[in-house]
Amino acid sequence: MAKLIYSAITSLDGYVADEDGKFDWATPDEEVFAFVNDLERSVGTYLYGRRMYQTMVDWETMRADADQAPLMRDFAEIWRAADKVVYSRTLETVSSARTRIELDFDPEAIRRMKASAGADITVGGPELAGHAIKDGLVDELHLFLTPILVGGGTASLPDNVRVRLELLDERRFGNGVAFLRYRTRS
Repeated sequence: MAKLIYSAITSLDGYVADEDGKFDWATPDEEVFAFVNDLERSVGTYLYGRRMYQTMVDWETMRADADQAPLMRDFAEIWRAADKVVYSRTLETVSSARTRIELDFDPEAIRRMKASAGADITVGGPELAGHAIKDGLVDELHLFLTPILVGGGTASLPDNVRVRLELLDERRFGNGVAFLRYRTRS
């Protein structure tokens, strides 16, 4: 059975974007980027809401030439090789291969997907991840804590939910980022 993983780069005070919607402070350096790529290699399917998909879809057309940084080329190849499911009632078409649109986030369909998938699944974006967490679907959380306080914005984790977690792994990076890998406990 595949794991459903929520992975997020977040400020130390728990936001994926600041009050202006900016997340330029979350850009990983080479050490963190290489680590993220290694984690993403096990992903067979990405689950996105419309906004996160529109943020990520640029990886579909990113040039794979010598001008591109090797880590960016590597991530683009990883991203393009995976299936993508976009949950949206407003998006009419997708502009990436291996991508389909679903109108509704159906917890039972996700459970079936996890049971039949040959590779892990990630849920991207805090709103969609919040639904998955509240529905008890998320098996692991991969949080990259960035050494910055942004004071408000888009929260990385949902309100009004209680989930017990077990710390599986941690890592410190030279730029002050801390990676925390948790398993959800029932």
